Amino acid sequence: MTRSPGTPLPPPHERRRLREAGALTRARLAERVGVRPGTVRAWESGRRSPRGRNREVYAKLLAALAGSAGTAGDAERGAGAGAGARESVFARQKEEGTAVVTVRLEKPARRGAVVPEASAFAQAPPQAAPRREPVPAGHEGTAGLTPAQAFDALYAFCAPALVRQAYLLTGRRDLARESVERAFQRAWDRWPEVARDPDPAGWVRAAAYEWALSPSHRWRRHDRRAEPPPPGADDRALLDALLRLPPPYRRTLLLYDGVGLGLPETAAETEASTRAAAGRLTYARESVAALLPELSDPDELHRRLAELASTGRLRAAEPPEVRGGSERRARFWTRAAVAFTVALIGTTALTLRTAPTRYEPPVPAGETVRGVPPRVAPGPLSEERRELRDRLREELPGGPERLAPQTR
Repeated sequence: MTRSPGTPLPPPHERRRLREAGALTRARLAERVGVRPGTVRAWESGRRSPRGRNREVYAKLLAALAGSAGTAGDAERGAGAGAGARESVFARQKEEGTAVVTVRLEKPARRGAVVPEASAFAQAPPQAAPRREPVPAGHEGTAGLTPAQAFDALYAFCAPALVRQAYLLTGRRDLARESVERAFQRAWDRWPEVARDPDPAGWVRAAAYEWALSPSHRWRRHDRRAEPPPPGADDRALLDALLRLPPPYRRTLLLYDGVGLGLPETAAETEASTRAAAGRLTYARESVAALLPELSDPDELHRRLAELASTGRLRAAEPPEVRGGSERRARFWTRAAVAFTVALIGTTALTLRTAPTRYEPPVPAGETVRGVPPRVAPGPLSEERRELRDRLREELPGGPERLAPQTR
């Protein structure tokens, strides 16, 4: 009995395009199919493929979206392009060939009235999955970028906003710049992995947040110094309200009300369930509203967070400097690993050279033996023994006559 082939599905990037053309979010589409939003994201990125009943339902839903798109979908995409959606091109060269893969990050408008370009948090959100398209042979020099150029483009697009976000997380300017530099250095070390990631900007953002909120910074001496507060009283009050929140709550509030991520994406990036992320967000909003009642409106809170991040006047380092620091650190740790390996080999060889080749029983510890009479020193000699001693002393130089064998 042979198994019938599965229902044909469009390519991964076409699935995402059909969903966006139908004005459906991943959460709505996942609810219709009966799966989680992360599963839909994996289907659209090509990491996984639907099976069984989910495949049938998903294929029918995509077919319906494709039939209802038509000219209306084309007009909607044209209007979206004219609305000023930002996109940057990132590329990497394949290790096995000369073809170049182009990665396109699209910037959709955030919910609310804030224009993304004017916001201090403008960067590519994780729900905008990149689209990979092979470049025809002979066009590599015009359409493709080298890994260094792709990294520099990603850094120029994300670093300024990430520095301001890290400042809101920590309240320290130096730590914010250091967090972003370390995150991008780590991304450069793992650039093939980051280039293949569906959301490279989200990858770097998560790494920067983890470094900024690391509890090990409290033990460093230069992080204990007092940081100059913002000049405005309102900004100081808002920053103080943020720093009073626990780090997970502060991160959730910044991702949802600052960056503008959805609740499922915020929960995934903070490694929490959607219900836990919603609870953290509610608690953080209530805590900020208790100190600053005028920020009870989420849109007003978003605007004030953007203004506070912009007052820091933070600048990120240049991309070549970040790449150079990553390469220097990689060389240092490589040399340290080589030196440690050589020292370990030398120690092992010395141990094998000087180690005994046979078993030598240990010398037992001394014990006290009782019942043995003590040694008695010689006493004074009698007259008779003294005369015998004198006679023996006189005969010692000459001695008795020696007996010599005689031959016959």
